[in-house]
Amino acid sequence: MGVAGAKAEKPEDMQVYVDKILGSEVSFSMAPIPGGKFSMGSPKGEAGRKADEGPVHELQIAPFWMGVHEVTWDEYELFMDRNFGGLASGEDGERSPQNAWADAVSRPTPPYVPMDFNMGTEGYPAISMTQFAAKQYTKWLSMKTGRFYRLATEAEWEYACRAGATTAYSFGDDADQLDAYAWHYGNSEESYHPVGKKKPNAFGLFDMHGNVAEWVLDGHGETTYADRVLAADRKASALVDPIHWPSTEYNRVVRGGSWDDDPEDLRSAVRRKSRDSWKMLDPQLPKSIWYLTNARTVGFRVVRPFVEPTAEEQEEFWQADIERIAAIQERQRQGER
Repeated sequence: MGVAGAKAEKPEDMQVYVDKILGSEVSFSMAPIPGGKFSMGSPKGEAGRKADEGPVHELQIAPFWMGVHEVTWDEYELFMDRNFGGLASGEDGERSPQNAWADAVSRPTPPYVPMDFNMGTEGYPAISMTQFAAKQYTKWLSMKTGRFYRLATEAEWEYACRAGATTAYSFGDDADQLDAYAWHYGNSEESYHPVGKKKPNAFGLFDMHGNVAEWVLDGHGETTYADRVLAADRKASALVDPIHWPSTEYNRVVRGGSWDDDPEDLRSAVRRKSRDSWKMLDPQLPKSIWYLTNARTVGFRVVRPFVEPTAEEQEEFWQADIERIAAIQERQRQGER
């Protein structure tokens, strides 16, 4: 499907484009993020700094597009709806070839409580999904659109959040300015808000600070940053597009802080680890692989690399990556029969 601006011969030709989910009126915008070098992490003197934000290390990031907004319920509920097949628009009403692939992607089981927890859906960010669910959404979205989408790596996310800044926030070091850019504990009135209501950063991205925290692909490693410094020293050059693939179900990373966090936890370098307590109130046995009842502050946004990976590489970004998840999913399928 041709979409204006979705193709570029070279990175400097990349532009904002609007993609549409096949068979619906729902669309989303993608902003170009130019490649470049940046220093990841926070310096020791930064107010509110935590130990896992350092040491600061230089990275090289390839160009990509990133969602202008966090994925909204308008988009995510189409993925949740197992009856949504999405006929192609047109007089003949025929299904697009990629619909069959999209329909074959595993989709969430019906939720056991309203997953917005009565905070609102239309125009609001989707929340309370597992990282597995977010990754499955990116696979489904890729099949629907014919363009490869995935979660950001942690490095890509911080690079995009900073948008060239080396300060605590993308707009500077003064937390008193945060109200203009972010929903946080001090101004959110204990709820998330519709996307795009605050100022964007220099890359045109909204809500990178606050509103909801965002899943990235990485697992959290206590020594990851230090290991990268050693690796860069051995190579005598900046590392390129690193990712710390997770090896356990928990201690996966979300970024950006949320509507329920204090200003210092919305800084560009802040990292948060997922925990099993995020499913504490889940009444199901086994607990859902799709929903996080106690993570009402967690959502995600999508990215699309300028250079599309091979089919094999794409699967690596989408896969469940833990045998336990696959086993639970199979048990749930058996129970539905």
